[in-house]
Amino acid sequence: MKTALVIMAAGIGSRFGGGIKQLAAVGPNGEIIMDYSIHDAIEAGFDKIVFIIRHDIEDAFKEVIGNRIEGICAGLGVEIAYAYQDLNDIPAGYSVPEGRSKPWGTGQAVLACKGIIREPFAVINADDYYGKEAFVQIHSFLQGYDPARPYELSMAGFILKNTLSDNGAVTRGLCRMNDEGYLTEVVETSGIEKTAGGAAAGGRAIDPESLASMNFWGLTPEFVELLDRGFAEFFEKTVPGNPLKGEYLLPIYIGELLQKNAVSVKVLPSHDKWFGVTYQEDKPVVIESFAKLVEAGVYRRDLFSDLKK
Repeated sequence: MKTALVIMAAGIGSRFGGGIKQLAAVGPNGEIIMDYSIHDAIEAGFDKIVFIIRHDIEDAFKEVIGNRIEGICAGLGVEIAYAYQDLNDIPAGYSVPEGRSKPWGTGQAVLACKGIIREPFAVINADDYYGKEAFVQIHSFLQGYDPARPYELSMAGFILKNTLSDNGAVTRGLCRMNDEGYLTEVVETSGIEKTAGGAAAGGRAIDPESLASMNFWGLTPEFVELLDRGFAEFFEKTVPGNPLKGEYLLPIYIGELLQKNAVSVKVLPSHDKWFGVTYQEDKPVVIESFAKLVEAGVYRRDLFSDLKK
């Protein structure tokens, strides 16, 4: 079954350079984190890549990564598509509040794929390294997609201790699940730090083995229709009270659907270490981590050379 990887990259700044963390060179040949995600997705069996960007960064994005990846994917039989997140792309009957300058969040970003996505798909952040296991797990789950059960979704759950930074506190969505491993709630928890005993937030110990959501979802084409309806509800209920900064966020909306029993979300544990450049001090650690992965043979120095059509 055809499966797509959707990469949320619309948050990348309009000026490319060393200050844009999503485009920080972290691999031995200047690869960025997105390169490794695309490699792992193709290796796992995904055969379509959709970049969500903004129109104002299109030329620069294609120059930095898009054109190169298009060339690689053409030789591997992998389709490339672009979706565009736009502040003005809102439900009919509404207008953009005066003074609003930022787009409407990750829910609107995925909604930009309406008409492009016709197959089950995964969604990831552009600037997070997730490791190979999560792509294999999500792809395997998506292969069981049945249009008769369109709202059976999935999420990669990362072991909390594998997602923490040595350089400061982080915010993580901690997963609560039932006995069958299905998500019941994501508890957004800020100020999580490494401790001698594992992890803590606000002086309260947190189980370092608990699972955290890192915004890696396995979704269905029918889910996009739900997302569309939810966006109209967001404009009706949320925007009036917070017109300039309110965001339509994917995990929040999925949480609302869970409360209504409108969807199910299977949590698929991943044991790989998550990397991200949350702090400037994280970058050298991430570079060293990728160097070790290459040295250990997890990746070739010529990254895409092991993939075949």
